[in-house]
Amino acid sequence: MNGAPPAPPRRDEQLSGRYQPLPSGSVPAGPSARARQPSPAIDKKRALGKPQAVLRSQGIAAARQKDKFVSLGVPGDEESSAAAGGAPAVAAAPLLPDGELPPQPPPPALVPTPAIFEDIAEPVAKGRIAVIAVAESFDRQTLEELLRAKFPRLQVKGYQEVLHATPSLGESSGDAFFMNYGCVVFWGISTADEQALLHTVVRPCSLGPLDVREVEIDSFSYNYSAVEPPHVQNDVITLNKRFALDHQVKLAISHALAQSTKLAVYEERLQQIVHSTAHLPEMLATTGKVGITSKQIARLIGQVFLQRSAVNLLSSVLDTPEYFWSAPDHLQVLYKRVCEYLEIETRVEVLNTRFVVLQEFLDLLREHQNNKHMVRLEWIVIWLIVVEVVVGLFEVAGLVGAV
Repeated sequence: MNGAPPAPPRRDEQLSGRYQPLPSGSVPAGPSARARQPSPAIDKKRALGKPQAVLRSQGIAAARQKDKFVSLGVPGDEESSAAAGGAPAVAAAPLLPDGELPPQPPPPALVPTPAIFEDIAEPVAKGRIAVIAVAESFDRQTLEELLRAKFPRLQVKGYQEVLHATPSLGESSGDAFFMNYGCVVFWGISTADEQALLHTVVRPCSLGPLDVREVEIDSFSYNYSAVEPPHVQNDVITLNKRFALDHQVKLAISHALAQSTKLAVYEERLQQIVHSTAHLPEMLATTGKVGITSKQIARLIGQVFLQRSAVNLLSSVLDTPEYFWSAPDHLQVLYKRVCEYLEIETRVEVLNTRFVVLQEFLDLLREHQNNKHMVRLEWIVIWLIVVEVVVGLFEVAGLVGAV
């Protein structure tokens, strides 16, 4: 029937991640339908002391399917779903002799499952997550010392590969996670506090700071609900209210978000190499010549190898963080579900495929240049032989003339 509301998703569809609530091309409604927007809290000109960078991570992230529904599968999911789905079905009552149903008591009112933080304030119930990749890595010891020295009101706690700080700078409060591999994740922190942490702490501790054109910024939203099941959709992360003050839940999610943003750095670097070599195949096809030298080809091959090894050998993009080795199982499930939503494995496969194609093309160019060099050497040898023959002829002619 036209105009009828869509049927709610079945529980098995939610858990499998196959639930598509709206047809293609339609505009969803509600807070979970908000499209990704550039983070208004990050002003890199003031925070990093450089000209403002372009948020290219939005273009990269746009390639993945953001409107898909991925259940987070954390404790409280079943309780929330029960609260959202309604009361259990009541068995049919027997009919009276005249065929009428006996009077039934009114159905019980739907009462949401009580949570620990049922009365959390609105600013804590929802907010923004800013994920920033600013360096190759951080000097962890210096970072911790600066956090404690510059912001004594911070509560700093160390985890494997992460420093967690709970700032209370002024009127706002939230969470900041500093990943060893050069990413920072802010949960519900004001613009001023983000800039203060970036400028005062992050920049001095950066090892191999990224160029302003390489800095990647990703923005998400989060909210806590006692009704909706925990899930992520349209870059909005929904959790049960009883996890509002659970820093480990935020840490598990932050690991996946930071790895995705770090991966975007390598995606952008590869894209830059592709753009710099995009004209070469057409030039080779039309003119049969390559407009770069053997030295430039060797440099491009080295750049591709460095980026490929950084993704597959040296970085933390592919590895499950060591934190989850001793963490509760539900945190690892949460991390894997967010990675599934961000399509990290698929993006790494696509990235490696592009590396292979680019490497094969550069090898082809190098072979072409080598063949060209060999042909030139062959012609040099031929001309030397010709010169030697001519000289020999003159010598023979001189001897004959002398006789």
